[in-house]
Amino acid sequence: MKYKITVNNKAYEVEIEDINKRPVVAFVDGDRFEVTPENADQAETGKEASGKTESKPFNPNPAPASLSSPNLALSGNAQTAPLPGTVIEVFVKPGEKVEAGQVILIIEAMKMKNSIRSVYSGTVSEVLVSAGQSVAHKQPLIKFADVGEASWM
Repeated sequence: MKYKITVNNKAYEVEIEDINKRPVVAFVDGDRFEVTPENADQAETGKEASGKTESKPFNPNPAPASLSSPNLALSGNAQTAPLPGTVIEVFVKPGEKVEAGQVILIIEAMKMKNSIRSVYSGTVSEVLVSAGQSVAHKQPLIKFADVGEASWM
């Protein structure tokens, strides 16, 4: 499919072989380029480029959205869920010392039981989940009072 694209007031003729293949092969004024989009949702199919385009400035580093509550997953002192699922069993309690690599709980996902090992060594200050609870990917599971090194990975 051929497109006419203007970048910095210079017109280019772009031909794309198959927008759904990865990498996308594009010919720009006869030169071949391979492009791998970061997000598959960005690729649009079935639309022809029109002569007029809406000009929006591109910001490669957008400002993060403000959060109303602190995100424990990003605070550096919490063990987060590596996958979504249901907590089957919790092996640690607040105040207990944990070594890096120790199994702290089990999450069942897709009928498989996954042993979740502590990334940190330290003292557990708070257990944020309980058996039978559903958890999302990257949801905080355990909060640590003091964090040691993650040497087991």
